[in-house]
Amino acid sequence: MLIVMNHNATEQQIERVLTLVNQFGFDIHRSSGKTNTVIGVVGENTHKVDHRVFELLDGVREVIKISSPYKLASRAFKEEDTIVKVSQNTSIGSSEIIIMAGPCAVESKECLQSTADCVKVAGAKVLRGGAFKPRTSPYAFQGLGEEGLQYLRETADKLGMAVVSEVMEISQIELFLKYVDIIQVGARNMQNFNLLKELGQVKKPVMLKRGLSATIKELLMSAEYILSGGNNDVILCERGIRTFENSTRNTLDISAIPVIKSWSHLPIVVDPSHATGLRDKVAPMARAAIAAGADGLIIEVHCDPDMARCDGAQSLYPQQFKQLMRELSIISPAVGREINTNVVEKAF
Repeated sequence: MLIVMNHNATEQQIERVLTLVNQFGFDIHRSSGKTNTVIGVVGENTHKVDHRVFELLDGVREVIKISSPYKLASRAFKEEDTIVKVSQNTSIGSSEIIIMAGPCAVESKECLQSTADCVKVAGAKVLRGGAFKPRTSPYAFQGLGEEGLQYLRETADKLGMAVVSEVMEISQIELFLKYVDIIQVGARNMQNFNLLKELGQVKKPVMLKRGLSATIKELLMSAEYILSGGNNDVILCERGIRTFENSTRNTLDISAIPVIKSWSHLPIVVDPSHATGLRDKVAPMARAAIAAGADGLIIEVHCDPDMARCDGAQSLYPQQFKQLMRELSIISPAVGREINTNVVEKAF
């Protein structure tokens, strides 16, 4: 249920509504837009309450019953796009397209530094890298753990970049709060609801990846777990879904971008690396994602992909990444967006 206040409603009138909602035992989520304050009322039995109880209160414009199961993630709750502030000079969901780039896994300090130098000068604002890696095989490289997080933080700080890395379980959250600017929830954990609930309690942006076989609605329902906990800084990530097609690693659902944009106010970035699994397919899908309205990209780049210990086949060479950034700087203005063009021009 949404309670929409009049544009000139006083704080006292708003507090009266909040008090009554509390008396019913429901959770409250307040959103102040450009013209109105909207109060989201969430709970198991909101449908049993006569909405006229709230409509008759002073300052209330209307009460809206939301039919979709995702309440706080919906456009009905918040009409304006959410802009997630990651760092002092980086926000996702604004007119600027944000590029996250780096190796799949942090393998060494030297390779990370070399890769970070490249992606920074080419225009990336967020350094990506896995410190804890979920691998299909138990014998594959699992990451450097906290040492990898330390390398990410140190390298990013030298270059004035933000950091994104994937958390695997609840016990790691406190560790991640020390080192990263965006906590990534991987596809395999999209429906790890206990983890999502805990991330709803933190004051740090969370990037939620779509599950391998998840629908868009299921992705938004997972986001709802984080939002309902009080963390409003959620970034969605389309990274491809598993279909019967096997010519690529996954099938990138480009149509998910405009669908999510119409259903939700949350920003969305695209991961063309995991979506295709093939280096030569990453750039075309990245270009398509920006043209379709994505707010950013997360791309795997490695100093020497042929020697990478994790996902080398889908990692771009530094020069390929620079070329892609040049192409994106041409596409972005065509769709009314901006990219770090000054830095891109200096890279060539």
